[in-house]
Amino acid sequence: MDPDAIARTYRRWAPVYDATFGAVTRPGRRAATAHANRQGGHVLEVGVGTGLALRHYRPDVKVTGIDFSDDMLRLAREKVTEKGLTNVADLRQMDARDLDFPDDSFDTVVAMYLISVVPEPRRVLAEMARVCKPGGEIVIVNHFAAEGGALGRVEALLGPFADRMGWHADFEIGTVLGSDRVREIERRTLPPLGLFTFLRLRPRPAAQQAA
Repeated sequence: MDPDAIARTYRRWAPVYDATFGAVTRPGRRAATAHANRQGGHVLEVGVGTGLALRHYRPDVKVTGIDFSDDMLRLAREKVTEKGLTNVADLRQMDARDLDFPDDSFDTVVAMYLISVVPEPRRVLAEMARVCKPGGEIVIVNHFAAEGGALGRVEALLGPFADRMGWHADFEIGTVLGSDRVREIERRTLPPLGLFTFLRLRPRPAAQQAA
């Protein structure tokens, strides 16, 4: 996906995002933040968007959020102020392909409804693995392409419209699980109707990565 197209798309979506996507994405947000809360420490939320998930982190969990869209971040900052979310350490405009953080910075890296939106998703995943501490976890919630059937055919038809929609309907889970930078710990489907998948991943040690 083209970064400029993404910026334009989410400029349009920002004012109505909470009302349109808020309800359908709620189970995924709650699942991801609940796991991050159990892990504790410092969380990086990649693609924080309008900040819908921020209030679900425990007050003692430090949260840093990044997003490519300034329009989305403006709304996230408003939520932080309105709700007094003092555990949100920073919200920064940033390209997820080039995270401006040192290696091994975060206990948990969370990406909700992001990985099928970004250009170069494997590069983004590699960056998330880089900034995640050894023994830490990466939590991804996303819709992945169905394997055949009517839904799979519909997703394939929607594929060429990814830039306009702001996400890839036909994004394959193998793009994530085929990376040598991470290993899968857990996978489960989420409501509504099992449309979304919850993934827990752990960064692989450098010795286990391809040269």
